[in-house]
Amino acid sequence: MPWQESSVMEERLRFVARQLDGKGMSDVCRSFGISRKTGYKIFKRYKEHGLEALCDRSRRPVRYANQLPEPVE
Repeated sequence: MPWQESSVMEERLRFVARQLDGKGMSDVCRSFGISRKTGYKIFKRYKEHGLEALCDRSRRPVRYANQLPEPVE
């Protein structure tokens, strides 16, 4: 039997589905191998923004510390 591959998005969706089924946060996080802090972060994003919040976000900073405003440049 071949290995089943799943994406990060699918795993996050399964995590949220188990949370919505009424399972405890500690048990669900333990079964997925993540910390409770990460579990609460994923679930909070889902509640606020829906399915699109489960996608990966850019880690690029919005602005840089020493960057001048565009009109000044």
